[in-house]
Amino acid sequence: MTITDDLQKLLDILPQDLRQVLESHPKRDSLVEVVLDLGRRPEARFPNQAEYLSEVPVTQEQIDDCVQRVGIFGGDNRAGIEQTLHRISAIRNRTGKIIGLTCRVGRAVFGTIGMIRDLVETGKSILMLGRPGVGKTTALREIARVLADDLHKRVVIIDTSNEIAGDGDVAHPAIGRARRMQVAHPDQQHQVMIEAVENHMPEVIIIDEIGTELEALAARTIAERGVQLVGTAHGNQIENLIKNPTLADLVGGIQAVTLGDDEARRRGSQKTVLERKAPPTFEIAVEMLERQRWTVHESVADTVDNLLRGRQASPQTRTVDEQGKIAVTRQLAVVNGRGGHLATADESFAPARPSNGWRSSGQMVALPQLPVERVTGRSEFDRLLDESFNYSESIDLGAATRQPGPNGEDLPLHVYPYGVSRHQLEQVISVLTLPVVLTKDIDSADAILALRSHVKNHAKLRQMAKARHVPIHVIKSSTIPQITRGLRRLLNIDDPELADDKELELFLHNGSDDEMDALEEARLAVEQIVIPKGQPVELLPRSSQVRKMQHELVEHYRLKSHSFGEEPNRRLRIYPA
Repeated sequence: MTITDDLQKLLDILPQDLRQVLESHPKRDSLVEVVLDLGRRPEARFPNQAEYLSEVPVTQEQIDDCVQRVGIFGGDNRAGIEQTLHRISAIRNRTGKIIGLTCRVGRAVFGTIGMIRDLVETGKSILMLGRPGVGKTTALREIARVLADDLHKRVVIIDTSNEIAGDGDVAHPAIGRARRMQVAHPDQQHQVMIEAVENHMPEVIIIDEIGTELEALAARTIAERGVQLVGTAHGNQIENLIKNPTLADLVGGIQAVTLGDDEARRRGSQKTVLERKAPPTFEIAVEMLERQRWTVHESVADTVDNLLRGRQASPQTRTVDEQGKIAVTRQLAVVNGRGGHLATADESFAPARPSNGWRSSGQMVALPQLPVERVTGRSEFDRLLDESFNYSESIDLGAATRQPGPNGEDLPLHVYPYGVSRHQLEQVISVLTLPVVLTKDIDSADAILALRSHVKNHAKLRQMAKARHVPIHVIKSSTIPQITRGLRRLLNIDDPELADDKELELFLHNGSDDEMDALEEARLAVEQIVIPKGQPVELLPRSSQVRKMQHELVEHYRLKSHSFGEEPNRRLRIYPA
């Protein structure tokens, strides 16, 4: 990382005795702020401690002298030093006289957003959360520079207190080619946000400290016009925004919904519950826990829905070490039967992936079948994962290539879903730990997994796939058994004769007690009566939603079932093969 702070310009506005102490201070380069309060000793604050600079209390003359060397204080009682990023905030008495100053050091840190650069490049709106002093404004400044200089986008910064781009009419070089709009008074911030979109054709709007309902509404208006938003808000975590009625709209808004008797019984909840009102303004949220440890919610909508239903979210935690290496860990809530445990999966960033295997030559190449002994489905998963993910432990990367997939492409397999539930796909891939990555770019896909009905009526998709030499694999319906078989075919994995524990977890994933009881009843009926004894079985009456899940589970065993009877006693009957 490269740090630019112009610290001497801030020290020059301080009284001479304090300036001399700080200029020779061993921790000068990590100074956070200097606090001057009338009648108290002057204080210097560093990241992990604070210390007094003098035993003599601050006088009114010293404060007035500092104020004269600083620019004009705005309506938010903030001022700056021209061509720097420093911020001087004033405390006034009841008559408006300044009796205290907080002199905050502003630093431009180049390279600070390496942890989330891949998210910035997606074009999705990003909300930064965190306590004061954790580096939100520094990150915004660097995001603006990367978007403007590296990604060549039209970026406009709404700089309410001149904290992002510095004081004065000429913006600080730390924001690169991004443009800056100043705000005359904090109350007008939402108007300037709308004005920026209407007058200056931005592709990205950068906004610091969204704090009022009008600003939240302006942010939603901007996002719905197709402009990428990057901003910060008051709050440390998403839970803080959900509980804040002023800013709840940033994460979709919260409303009370009255459920019907059956739905309330199915959920095991009260009849009146809280639900998300609309799509979130910001699609991604980043909780800045510490300067080198951030939590990333890749889908704010899913996180909010889980939190409102009392479930645990599964965000990423990204850290960077002293060598600049980024580590990504994810906390996954995995339901197994009635209990649950947390599984942690390590991920790493990968550069843009070139075409590989048969795609690089533009044609399909049949690979010879390798002689393998008959193994269970779980063992086959382990073999594929060992060959695709753990090859680095036993192979010299410089001298060998990775084990190819079914058509010569490198694993993990990049799949472009079309008409198939992305949520269910991610669920199957996660629970079964398949070497598959979902992509939104057909050019980087190794295969397309699509619904048969959608492909039949979409000639353009077939033409694109043909032009790019990408095979299309079709499934009949977007159900867990069909998706599982489709992915197995893509990876050349044989279906196991009986479902293993991992595949049964798919049906129990995040289920309510009623759903898990119903699925366990269906599983026991199939494995203990229908298959071994060849006898049909009738299950207990269930709601339509739960019966649908039971039908899917029965389909997973390659058996037939149908519902019969009248509501509320309608139930499932399972037939032997």
